[in-house]
Amino acid sequence: MPGIMKAFIVLSIFCVAALASQDSCYKDAVTACNPTAAKSVDKLNCNAKFGAIESAQSDLQKFVNHNFIRSFEYLLLATNFDNYQRNRAGFEKLFRGLSDKKWNDGIEFIKYLTARGGEVDFNAISEGVKEEEAQPRSFDLNELTAVSKALDLEKKYVHEAHSIHLGAARSNKQFYDPEVTDYLEKEVLHQQREIIRKLAGYSTDLTDLLDGPDSSLALFMFDDYLQKQ
Repeated sequence: MPGIMKAFIVLSIFCVAALASQDSCYKDAVTACNPTAAKSVDKLNCNAKFGAIESAQSDLQKFVNHNFIRSFEYLLLATNFDNYQRNRAGFEKLFRGLSDKKWNDGIEFIKYLTARGGEVDFNAISEGVKEEEAQPRSFDLNELTAVSKALDLEKKYVHEAHSIHLGAARSNKQFYDPEVTDYLEKEVLHQQREIIRKLAGYSTDLTDLLDGPDSSLALFMFDDYLQKQ
């Protein structure tokens, strides 16, 4: 019984605080219109923030920047296949498409974050990505390793989205923000399912083709298939 009472008190305090924050713009406006108290209001607390966007803002800022980092990495992979030595137009198209998608997704997340009253910090990067960037890496990969690399990157991306979703989910009562979870589900998670399935299929197909009697011809035909997608 004491535990239930304590939970009720905490919930009541949280609800009162939420209601108070909802009225803060009106109260500031009333104060600003009062000649005797106007000087005490430096800036009206009238913004587009609601729900738990401030709690999710840091992770969303990193998510934005990670989109641009992955876009650049996919562009390097695309360039790797767009030369006279490799001349794999299909693989170039595949990775350039992934690069363009990550870039466009980053732009859309900026629009979403600012529409929710948040700010963009282009210096916000997770420790995991910082460690990746600090390690010597090469994007001079063959067809199979390049597709496998892309598959791993897409899985990391969706796991990051899952982490942000969990932080704003119903189970986290203190920072529950259904608008954030809904946006992630529609704009990221549902799309990632198909991207990951496609890349996993390509990896499996390439493994089988390279084990065949004429891998060079098989790779040429697979590249031609990718051009038509």
